[in-house]
Amino acid sequence: MSNVKERILGAVTIMSEKDAEKVWNLIQSAFALSNAEEVVPDEEELAAMKAYAAGDPEYEPSLSRDRVMKELGI
Repeated sequence: MSNVKERILGAVTIMSEKDAEKVWNLIQSAFALSNAEEVVPDEEELAAMKAYAAGDPEYEPSLSRDRVMKELGI
């Protein structure tokens, strides 16, 4: 077993169940992202992204960054 894998196993054995669950979710997300296919946005999506980047209040997110981080437990 590699040194990295040994360190990961060591860390997992001493962390709480809640923290272990977070690590497992991160691992699953990493694999899901690496297998995701790239989708090219259509014209309507491009227009929405441009409006958001330009600060158009119609395209402001309904949740703040802080609220999203809190919801994710980060």
